[in-house]
Amino acid sequence: MTTPARVLVTPRSLTAGGLDAVEDLEPLREHGYELIGPSPGTMPTEDALLELLPGCVGWLAGVEPIGERLLRQATDLKVISRNGAGTDAIDLDAAERAGVEVVRAVGANAQGVAELVLALVLCSLRHVVPTATALKHGEWTRVKGSELPDRRIGIVGLGAVGARTAAAFAGLGADVRGHDPYAEQASVPLVDLDELLATCDVISLSAPPSPDGRPIIDADRLARVPRGTILVNTARSTLVDDHAVLAALEDGRLAAYAVDAFDTEPPEPSRLLRHDRVIATPHLGGYTTSSIQRATRLAVDNLLTALEAS
Repeated sequence: MTTPARVLVTPRSLTAGGLDAVEDLEPLREHGYELIGPSPGTMPTEDALLELLPGCVGWLAGVEPIGERLLRQATDLKVISRNGAGTDAIDLDAAERAGVEVVRAVGANAQGVAELVLALVLCSLRHVVPTATALKHGEWTRVKGSELPDRRIGIVGLGAVGARTAAAFAGLGADVRGHDPYAEQASVPLVDLDELLATCDVISLSAPPSPDGRPIIDADRLARVPRGTILVNTARSTLVDDHAVLAALEDGRLAAYAVDAFDTEPPEPSRLLRHDRVIATPHLGGYTTSSIQRATRLAVDNLLTALEAS
């Protein structure tokens, strides 16, 4: 009897309740693939993945690092299908050397992330977190807030997430500017990064990592932003210099920092995360029912298409 080819499924949003409970994975079963996964709801270690990968021809992957050691050992693997757009956790050169195709679910979580950006900015403008916390402790603390039409919003990166974020802010009457060196046209005025930082008092990062891995928001660039600026990072932790952000918060250059992206999950405690003007959320951007469903369906379709073509 022939052993069915296997597909490894690792996103925590899919393994948490057991793979059998995820209806959107059914097309893989219908095509004869056996689905396997790590311990439910966990980020698998490299050693755990090494034990799971033998016999796997496909991998529906989350944000876990996929490096050369894994790819060298995964001799049966043909395709990695990400359930999101980012591939910075995957060693693409090693994948190419191993003959493993990498495909992405581009734009699947754009609505969810854009809505989180909007929520984080509104919470920052209206001081929701500190005043709600104070009230829970019996303190009646009212802080005057700002409305969106009184602020200029700068969006760094106008891909699927950034474009939807810009539209959401514009729809609420905000003056929106964008920066994206790869965009030939956009629904908002395009400016260079330095001009955006100097003229916008709400800045949202929706860009991929820099090719050299260096932060695009460092001490020099933070020195150019207007005092009282709000910075939001739902994209990649490497886009900002955490030490520079902390210094800008402490000297008032930044009024607030909201972050949903971390090097490791969960992140280590730090002075930045404990700062009273920081809103830190546990990678919630695409963690909605609809975003997970869209991402899973697209990742499954991409995986099947690539496997059938291999």
